[in-house]
Amino acid sequence: MKFKQFLESKIGRIVYWSVLILLAAVFLFSGLMIALYYIDGHQSDVQYQELAQMVQVDADRPDEKQPTAAEKYAPLLEQNEDFIGWIHMDGTRVDYPVVQKREIKNYYLRRGFDKKYSYYGVPYAFEDATFQEADNFVIYGHHMDNGSMFSDLMKYTSPVFYQEHPQIQFDTMEGYGTYEIIAVLKTVAGGENEFHYYKFSKAASAEEFDAYVAECKARSLYNIDTTAKYGDKLITLSTCEYSKENGRLAIIAKKVNG
Repeated sequence: MKFKQFLESKIGRIVYWSVLILLAAVFLFSGLMIALYYIDGHQSDVQYQELAQMVQVDADRPDEKQPTAAEKYAPLLEQNEDFIGWIHMDGTRVDYPVVQKREIKNYYLRRGFDKKYSYYGVPYAFEDATFQEADNFVIYGHHMDNGSMFSDLMKYTSPVFYQEHPQIQFDTMEGYGTYEIIAVLKTVAGGENEFHYYKFSKAASAEEFDAYVAECKARSLYNIDTTAKYGDKLITLSTCEYSKENGRLAIIAKKVNG
């Protein structure tokens, strides 16, 4: 039977319309998913802009009249008891609250600050150690196509950008904190011979801490003079990096004040 004759047959018409309806359904579903993705992104941006406005302070006020970190961020802690700090990086869109759910692994992977579902999530720390306990506190954020969350960490693959923006501001309820970057590296999560920076939290000895710092420095994409020694407080910012399967970009920094 020729194709034209098949289409004109009863079975052929049924197949034709079934395929057409299926393609239309797939098209509509794909369009809906894309629309929801962008709506979610817009709602995420609005939410974090509103949160940022809540913690703005008057820069013209004398230093002695500026609020403490606990006073400044109290409204966010009231909204979400999992709030642990605020991270800001000049020259990027990174300006977000940071949360941690100690009881549930990856709780905020696809939840916003309001705990509702969000594909964009919110920067969060794993549940393995508190900020106070950790020698190295790892903070995770998504690498989103629209440039939000931790996407702008990719700017630090450029040594020129690093030289212009060598610091990270990470405040907690205990105080304001400025950190200087000591290494920027790429690796593969779970890779057998890769550097599992995210597994290092608490050093058992000075030698273990120094060995970790040395590995970070050796794997850094470019030379950074600033380093760290045992007793320093480290934070590591981690996001996906797409040049390899399961790739990760990590920025390691040490606390210098606060």
